[in-house]
Amino acid sequence: MAKPEVNDLLNAGVHFGHLTRKWNPNMAPYIYMERNGIHIINLYKTAAKIEETNEALKKIAASGRKILFVATKKQAKDIVAEKAKAVNMPYITERWPGGMLTNFVTIRKAVKKMGAIDRMKKDGTFETLSKKERLQVSRLRAKLEKNLGSITDMTRLPGALFIVDTTREHIAVKEAQKLKIPIFAMVDTNSDPRDVDFVIPSNDDASKSIDKILGLVTGALAEGLQERKSEKEGTAASDAKDMEAAAKKTEASDAAVESVPKAEAVHEAPVEAKDKEEKKD
Repeated sequence: MAKPEVNDLLNAGVHFGHLTRKWNPNMAPYIYMERNGIHIINLYKTAAKIEETNEALKKIAASGRKILFVATKKQAKDIVAEKAKAVNMPYITERWPGGMLTNFVTIRKAVKKMGAIDRMKKDGTFETLSKKERLQVSRLRAKLEKNLGSITDMTRLPGALFIVDTTREHIAVKEAQKLKIPIFAMVDTNSDPRDVDFVIPSNDDASKSIDKILGLVTGALAEGLQERKSEKEGTAASDAKDMEAAAKKTEASDAAVESVPKAEAVHEAPVEAKDKEEKKD
């Protein structure tokens, strides 16, 4: 797992916080200094927090659970979508659907609706609809795809949330807290770190900073997924060997059973001969 370098974080502008008048006092432990009315984040603490976060996320990925990425701000949307897709994780980059987590059953029904519309198009049912109905269904499909298309593979609640800008995504934070889902987040100097389980103090407004942090995080996820894959392959190979050994044992047992009647026949022959001799006498 690649360790975050302070110089790399510095070059990406991760250290720039918000204006001092907009700060959240709870971010004080992560602030290094103030310069020209702007708070500067302590990158040594950021690097340590990234390592802590990556270890935790790696374990979640290795366990087979999904991490839901949330970022609806303009400068983060494309980066999050790209990085999340690379590690096959769900993401929300459009408006957060109310009840996304707390009313997950309803959200899953909406996702299944997309699948139903796709089946209609494949089996020809779609063509039997009137022009107006086809237009309405197509619009519904496009809307669902835009808002929920990125979570079609998320069949159960995620193992964790990774959020860019907790202040903006406060609804997602509240829902995750209610369900006790761990929250990982990039937290700027204007946000409250107490809402987050794993804090990465960083600039959540600059695209370079977001790209840098997300690159490190998804790199750890990729390692966790690779570990899971290797473990599965190892288990499959072990099971195959066990089955092969069991098959050989069964064959040997069958062969032994088949040989038993022959042995009995050899012992019984003299007895039968003796009975015949007694009858003659």
